Amino acid sequence: MCQLVFVNGHFLRELSLVGTLAAGVKVNGLAQEIVINPGAIEAHLGRYLDTRRDAFCALNTAFAEDGAYVHIGKGAIVAEPIWLLFISTTDGAPVMNHPRNLIVADEESEATIIESYVSLGEGAAFSNAATELLAGDDAVISHYMIEREHRQAFNVSTLRIQQGRGANVASHSVLLGGALVRNNVHPVLAGEGGECLINGLFIGSGQQHLDNYMLVEHASPHCDSRQFYNGILDGHAHGVFHGRIIVHKDAQKTDAKQTNRNLLLSDDAQIDTKPQLEIYADNVKCTHGATIGQIEENALFYLRSRGIDELSARKLLLFAFASECLDRMKPSPARKQVEGLIHQHLLQVANSAQSLVASTRSEEGGRGWEEIG
Repeated sequence: MCQLVFVNGHFLRELSLVGTLAAGVKVNGLAQEIVINPGAIEAHLGRYLDTRRDAFCALNTAFAEDGAYVHIGKGAIVAEPIWLLFISTTDGAPVMNHPRNLIVADEESEATIIESYVSLGEGAAFSNAATELLAGDDAVISHYMIEREHRQAFNVSTLRIQQGRGANVASHSVLLGGALVRNNVHPVLAGEGGECLINGLFIGSGQQHLDNYMLVEHASPHCDSRQFYNGILDGHAHGVFHGRIIVHKDAQKTDAKQTNRNLLLSDDAQIDTKPQLEIYADNVKCTHGATIGQIEENALFYLRSRGIDELSARKLLLFAFASECLDRMKPSPARKQVEGLIHQHLLQVANSAQSLVASTRSEEGGRGWEEIG
């Protein structure tokens, strides 16, 4: 097992567990790697982020002190995931950190990278992370971003992916915590025959604001991309999905699909969704769409009529909706952990929704499920 631990943006080797790495694989804190191997870092660090148009990337570049460095050598296959755990800690006073991560996967390599963000203690915490991921020719990379900080945390994360010829990259984002979260994913399919999957799930309640901005650039011909994002919002939560696909002039034979599906569990929950296509080539296949709905009362009644209690029925329907995201993840320890987190979170959401429904029925003098015979 390989797990690097970062506290307030700084790599702590004494808390990390590196274990035995496959041949050709190197992991380290970025600050340490810059000192001992500046040439390898200089070739990639800062080459892909757009600091002129993205203020948060510019802020990260200005204030970054440390982060993760992962290098997967040519042909190396990493069987176990590489975990990057980022912890924000406070003693009651606000904190700010800017982790900067560089992941370089050489030709024909395979690996799974997991970025997990958590927070400890009371007080506001702001994390502004930026990750540059270079996938060489025919590399197969899975990247997970799991955000589960407390409700006083603010999290902005940017994943910039540069794909070579025939590279296959999957980005999986799971947003569960935080007060305000901004998730940016920007892959560029720069080599012919590349494939990219952008898959995500965001679950919000209370006053949470969960913002997702996807920008996929098709720069070479014969590339495929898929975007699938599902949102579940309760209470006064506010979700945003802005998906943008740009097909450049030379990217003929592009096949791109974009779908955003949202489930609103309360009258006060909001979702802003904007799927968008910009096509400058004339031989492409591109589709996009978005849906917004609520839990189907007929489906809920059907499950209740089969002897399933209301809480279990709601959780079953919610998890079926969330499982669309899980089904796109390859069976792995990463998927298993994500599935457990989603199960736990949806149980809380279902409990909250049931309490609200019961309260509303009591106020309106309506009949509960137990009164229907």
